[in-house]
Amino acid sequence: MRYELLVGLRYTRARRRNRFIGINSAVSMIGIAVGVWALIVVLSVMNGFQKEVRTRILGVVSHLQILADDNRLEDWQALQRMVAQHPRVVATAPFVQAQAMLSNGQAVRGALVRGILPAEEEKVADLARHMRAGSLDALRPGEFGVVLGVDLARSLGVLRGDKIALVAPQGVVTPAGVIPRLKQFTVAGVFEAGIVDADAGLALVHMQDAQTLYQLGESVSGVRLKLDDLFAAREVAYQLLSQLPRDVFASDWTRSHANFFRAVEIEKRMMFLILGLIVLVAAINIISTLVMAVTDKQADIAILRTLGAAPRSVLQIFMVQGMVLGVVGTLIGVVTGVITALNIDVIVPAIERAFSIKFLSKDVYLIPDLPSDLQANDVVWIASVALLLSFLATVYPSWRAARVNPAEALRYE
Repeated sequence: MRYELLVGLRYTRARRRNRFIGINSAVSMIGIAVGVWALIVVLSVMNGFQKEVRTRILGVVSHLQILADDNRLEDWQALQRMVAQHPRVVATAPFVQAQAMLSNGQAVRGALVRGILPAEEEKVADLARHMRAGSLDALRPGEFGVVLGVDLARSLGVLRGDKIALVAPQGVVTPAGVIPRLKQFTVAGVFEAGIVDADAGLALVHMQDAQTLYQLGESVSGVRLKLDDLFAAREVAYQLLSQLPRDVFASDWTRSHANFFRAVEIEKRMMFLILGLIVLVAAINIISTLVMAVTDKQADIAILRTLGAAPRSVLQIFMVQGMVLGVVGTLIGVVTGVITALNIDVIVPAIERAFSIKFLSKDVYLIPDLPSDLQANDVVWIASVALLLSFLATVYPSWRAARVNPAEALRYE
């Protein structure tokens, strides 16, 4: 072992004449540990929230959609067969989508009506597992059944088996003027996807019923695709664009919900910067600790210099002393942060029971429980930043120690 490392470790363990230096060292170490712990836990929770919401969104929205400019795709069967040949496409399903007004007595609500083929729709979306009443199989051609989002059904005051009126924007021209197209539908089921846009504004009907209602003939609005990797959606969309007709385009899930996911990414970066200030403050505390240690050890530095130690060796001794605080603090923070992030589903309910509080109320928040998704990349980045700040904090005090003049330091000893 080099003597610089040996002396630096000895200074870290030794009892100090100035107890304030020891307290300051402990505070610096605790500060780094708390900062690293908080960063790992908060970023894991935000990753978990993003993953949970993404899963819920993709339960309603497909990975990729092939759409026509005028919302009318003519030769969709050939197009469906063509896109299904892409190696990343797992399943495809045609759909019809349009706006409508739903009414039941005095209650009237606007909704997005989506015509689907239940057997094929289950391959590209997870709506079947979100059903609270009935099933998608209850949608049969010619029976004019409808499956409503839970909030939409509640606002209309309907249950399974009730009748509602659906008013399409396309009207019928008569001598008395344009009369809206109106059709009575039977509520065949209710789903709860956990996404406000779907639960409060989406109505599912059979595709043939939607084609009849909106006078589309054999045309559809588009084709929904499911991929083997949802993160490859943008790449696949660009690859398919070159094969699609001029008036047809591809839209992936990252474009349809771009603002939400961009906001989450910005929040993650801001939280990293804000909580990183805790680590920065602890690193600055290391500077003050080492400056006081250099002042306290001036006689020792002078003796080492007279024994032949080079200024570089003195610099390394105090850098070792400062880095020990950073490494130990980072290690404690990483271990406690990883344990907390992996067990947050146990820790949070225990705190809620102990103090009779509820962090996320089901009536207010989309996700009532704190999800966690610990990612090794985040842990590595956080630990690296903490160690880098700790290293930078040792440079100035160690440089001051290396410049101590032995004669001046021993003059009054």
